[in-house]
Amino acid sequence: MSHESVWYSRPRTYGKGSRACRVCTHKAGLIRKYGLNICRQCFREKSADIGFVKHR
Repeated sequence: MSHESVWYSRPRTYGKGSRACRVCTHKAGLIRKYGLNICRQCFREKSADIGFVKHR
């Protein structure tokens, strides 16, 4: 078996490998709260469109 055929051979159903940003498909820095599933970079870009307001 070659390395390419084994690399993603098992299904990712749980853990960090199973989740990705719904905007850019990035896997790190994911905000899962409220079912957002958006990485933090995309959240900063889209937060006003979603309806989040920054206040102190």
